[in-house]
Amino acid sequence: MGQLQGKCLIIQQKLKSSMTILQIDFFYFLEKLLLIGGVITFSLVIAMYTTYAERKVAAVLQDRLGPNRAGPFGLLQPLADGLKLFFKEEIIPLTSNKLLFVIGPALAMITAMLTSAVIPWGSTVNIFGRNVSLQIADVNIGILYVFGVVSLGVYGIMIGGWSSNNKFSLIAAVRGASQIISYELAMGLSLIALLMMTGSLSLKTIVEQQMSGGWGGFLGWNVLYQPLGFLIFLICVFAECNRTPFDLPEAENELNFGYHQEYSSMKLGFYLFAEYINMFISSAIVSTLFFGGYDIPFVNEATLAHTLGGNVVALLGVAALLAKIVFFLFFFMWVRWTIPRFRYDQLMDLGWKKLIPLALANMLITAIVILWLNK
Repeated sequence: MGQLQGKCLIIQQKLKSSMTILQIDFFYFLEKLLLIGGVITFSLVIAMYTTYAERKVAAVLQDRLGPNRAGPFGLLQPLADGLKLFFKEEIIPLTSNKLLFVIGPALAMITAMLTSAVIPWGSTVNIFGRNVSLQIADVNIGILYVFGVVSLGVYGIMIGGWSSNNKFSLIAAVRGASQIISYELAMGLSLIALLMMTGSLSLKTIVEQQMSGGWGGFLGWNVLYQPLGFLIFLICVFAECNRTPFDLPEAENELNFGYHQEYSSMKLGFYLFAEYINMFISSAIVSTLFFGGYDIPFVNEATLAHTLGGNVVALLGVAALLAKIVFFLFFFMWVRWTIPRFRYDQLMDLGWKKLIPLALANMLITAIVILWLNK
């Protein structure tokens, strides 16, 4: 009888522990699901209003008013543009490959969104006694994940251009693919020097290392130690996003429209949205790698947390990261409406003959300095 009671107690304890594990897993799954939904929604809203901001910045630089009809100050213009694209007639060319014609813009949109998974948007917040990390996935190969997903974006461009069965679209797709592949080399080499300093591929670890610097983390920002690496990475980001002066795949005066010439309605909208989402995510990655991420400059977060509370400081960190992202988004727009487009031979010359040797030299110098300091 006593043995039976003992077995029953063991079974009850196992059931309780199993229920506890299931409960923990449920809440963990729920918080990650909500975080994914929030990041995707926020990225889409930012992409919408980046189009509005770009038109306003262009108007200011060209002494115009910009959008001012749809809503107060034209704030509803992105919604009007989205509805226009949504309700337009969908046209699929008869000579196109219909399956790939649909997959192209979908793949471009998916790859643009996937890179947000490893970006630390903030530290942690305490909700109902649970510490919730403001990062979807903290993997120790975060930068490699970003490069892997970004390389898949080439297929969205190539599939869209080839499946259209239009020679101009195909030429633009080949341009875009060769451009992205070429500048990925210089981008990867520029980050090797950064990885030598940090010793980690995790984006969260890189942010935390920067936050440990003096002046409230400001003296720990990697841009102070890798200015050449930052400059090379930033130029490559412009090329990866197909932004002026590297917008050769969309050179209207040469290629009629670009790799999405045959697209209409929301398929065209997906390609346009993917470009602005890539701008947003690229700005977040630059801010994370070189400008401290969610670090609040000149402020000691630990001391501030005792005064305001951990949740408030975490939200202030998110605001600091967003401020850095907004600055780089403005920089994207400023460059577009200031600098003319390169010729294609100039674009390739810069990538292969200038940026790659500079990145290799920066990597070599960084290695020598680290060895000298560690003697």
